[in-house]
Amino acid sequence: MNQAQFEQMKSGNGFIGALDQSGGSTAKALGLYGVTENAYSSEAEMFDLIHAMRSRIIKSSSFKSDRVIGVILFEMTMNRTIDGLGTAEFLWQKKNIVPFLKVDNGLADEVNGAQVMKPISELSARLAAANSHGVFGTKMRSVIKRANREGVSAVVKQQFEIGKQIIAGGLVPIIEPEVNIKSAQKAQAEDLLKASLLKHLNMLNGEQNVMLKLSIPTQANLYLELTKHPRVIKVVALSGGYSRDEANKLLAQNTGVIASFSRALTEGLSDKQSDSDFDATLNTTIQSIYEASIK
Repeated sequence: MNQAQFEQMKSGNGFIGALDQSGGSTAKALGLYGVTENAYSSEAEMFDLIHAMRSRIIKSSSFKSDRVIGVILFEMTMNRTIDGLGTAEFLWQKKNIVPFLKVDNGLADEVNGAQVMKPISELSARLAAANSHGVFGTKMRSVIKRANREGVSAVVKQQFEIGKQIIAGGLVPIIEPEVNIKSAQKAQAEDLLKASLLKHLNMLNGEQNVMLKLSIPTQANLYLELTKHPRVIKVVALSGGYSRDEANKLLAQNTGVIASFSRALTEGLSDKQSDSDFDATLNTTIQSIYEASIK
């Protein structure tokens, strides 16, 4: 493990940018950026365009480690280059921003009000590739839709089982059991989730550390205890479908939790903007998320 990266994630002030849209969400992300589907004729061209968008964000003068301390990458993005350097290497060597890799293969069908992850047969290969690129940690997402004890338990159990494999592979896992913000049972599901997370965190040994990526809770500071747990490096929040303004407002009510926003980070950016307008828009966005993260 890179000790400098560990210290930055543990003690640095700022937030994590999520630039890990995969095949299923890439077209939507491009559309919000002003690149419509008639701008490309193949999946390869689509991924070229999303990499160009991500590269523009990462290279922006507004995108610096004094406010952005980490970035989550899609595997294809990690394997591409920015100005001749691998994307993860560029982030750390040129920007001093800690790189993470999304490692899951999406969601299984819903059972007991929750969706665990599909099997990750490529996990060992992805961990080896991540290590070769100097990546610090990983991210993997499950979804909880109802306050069903069995469903919540299945999600958390799988996350920690795979998380331990990731730790054994030399990386730090971001455990992400997202609670759907539109769930009528959101608050109750979050209570079950917190209890299950604490149970599994308390079973980790002193050499096993994780990060948690959670939906912003209905009850402010519900996860304060998690931010202080000795096995938790950082608790980060996903925007989950909230607008950036709403996500920032809710996040600011949760002490010790920082942002890890995706769509809310790119909101307002456009392929049609001049570089100066692009950088100014991104600067305003980053500052607002930063301020919500350090309150």
